[in-house]
Formats: sequence, C-alpha cells, structure tokens
Amino acid sequence: MKVARKFIISGIVQGVGYRFFTQRAAAEHQIVGYVRNLENGDVEVVAEGESQQMENFKKELMTGPRFSIVRNIEEVVLEPSGAYSSFRIER
Repeated sequence: MKVARKFIISGIVQGVGYRFFTQRAAAEHQIVGYVRNLENGDVEVVAEGESQQMENFKKELMTGPRFSIVRNIEEVVLEPSGAYSSFRIER
C-alpha cells in the first residue's frame, strides 16, 4: 500500500551530509520525494512509497549519517500524490 509522509528532523542534521544520506536511503528503500534544509536548522523530508519500505526508511532517518545527532523526528501523514518519480535534494 502506498503511503506518504513528511518528516521534520531536528538535531545536528545540517553540515553533516544528512541530505545525501537521506537520498541514498531513499534509493535503497525505493522511496520518492525530496529532502531539504530548513532555515531553522532542521531538515524536511517529503516521502512516498510502500508502507513497509517507509517504516524502514524512517528507521534510517532516525539514525542519520555518522556525524549527525538526530534529536527528534516529527511525522505528518500525507495523502500520496504520485507527483514524484525520483528522490531529489532541494536547496
């Protein structure tokens, strides 16, 4: 079943390769959408994919890359839009 989520990740998640880590994790779990830095230091991820793959993707987001410290992940349930064909990094 297709699901969509928005994740807001807070902690030490900018300047540590978190967006590139997220892009690789999305490819591994066949997730489409995007990741971007927010001005307040958080990272936003909008993701669509199969339910089980989304759960596995979220677990990776909670871990993050080596030098990150994920303090919190806010999860918002969205309706799948089908608007994404890949996973990209937005500036």
